[in-house]
Amino acid sequence: MEAGGGGVEEEEQVMSEVHLGCPPHFSSLHVSRFSFSSRPLGASGDDDGDGSGGSVLIAATSGSCGSPDAVAVDKDGDLVLDRRRRNKHARSDYHLLTIQHGVTSSLKSVGLQVWKAALLLADFVLHKSFTSSNFDGVTAIEVGAGTGLVGLVLARVAGRIFITDRGADILDNCLANVHINSSMLKFDEAKVCVRELDWKMSWPPPVGTYDPSDPSLRYLWSANDIEEAEKATVLFAADVIYSDDLTDLFFDTVKKLMSSGAKKVLYLALEKRYNFSLDDLDVVANGYAHFRSFFATQEEHRDAPDGDKPSLVGKQIDLAEVPQYIREYERGKDLEIWEIEYSPEQELQ
Repeated sequence: MEAGGGGVEEEEQVMSEVHLGCPPHFSSLHVSRFSFSSRPLGASGDDDGDGSGGSVLIAATSGSCGSPDAVAVDKDGDLVLDRRRRNKHARSDYHLLTIQHGVTSSLKSVGLQVWKAALLLADFVLHKSFTSSNFDGVTAIEVGAGTGLVGLVLARVAGRIFITDRGADILDNCLANVHINSSMLKFDEAKVCVRELDWKMSWPPPVGTYDPSDPSLRYLWSANDIEEAEKATVLFAADVIYSDDLTDLFFDTVKKLMSSGAKKVLYLALEKRYNFSLDDLDVVANGYAHFRSFFATQEEHRDAPDGDKPSLVGKQIDLAEVPQYIREYERGKDLEIWEIEYSPEQELQ
């Protein structure tokens, strides 16, 4: 999601940890390939162990330079591939998730990068799709989609997915990633809708006449889009919590979405980022307390007095129950996934 703002001075550039080790001065978009299979990492027979699984490592491009298995680039920035030998017992269920992205960006264009929380949420979606039918045929919305990574993984099993964000550069990149992945991940592009959703505007968004040939009309919502989106039962968001102002706008949008149409659940992944605060004279996770103020846990909701119960109720998902499927990232200890539901009866009259 774009952070908004901007000025005449050159904006500070930020870089996702997913891309550490990549050449930071390239101005063009890069392509990274993330590999996964139906068997999580560390499972019996997986080739990350003793190699008995016999599967081939499908190397990532320079965009995954932070990965232990990542490939290198030469002095000209060209890809240097290094493949493991495939033996006769090699497994055939490996998939590539190919993401076009920026290596660095300004704060208002952080959606052009890949962030760890998106990879974690994609692992969650993969786990559900490999072990249950929970997401089969669902209509879903990815809010603040960035590169669209989570929506692309979900598109393998969903009936319809709306990938939403703000800004032509981010939406163009989302659409490119849909085109890149549809054949490799075997989903129908027609069921993936890339649409602009500006959190500063009320839901529903303005209705226009969709025209893929006209860049100014390409990401408009039709009346049918809005009707179908309100039938969504699942919302996804990853790494959208980094500014209090944007957190306010995000939850305002989410509450409007969740109060419209079918009952919905939100799965939100974030990474707690710590900085020293002069106000607190301590190292704190900026914005985390503000984020938590928008919903109560089930225990907090139960103990709140009648008439003062929050409308959003959240449960933190135990990451020990979410195996890692995507190889090219390290989770670390500061990632979280929350399952958040809406209780309309608690809204103030």
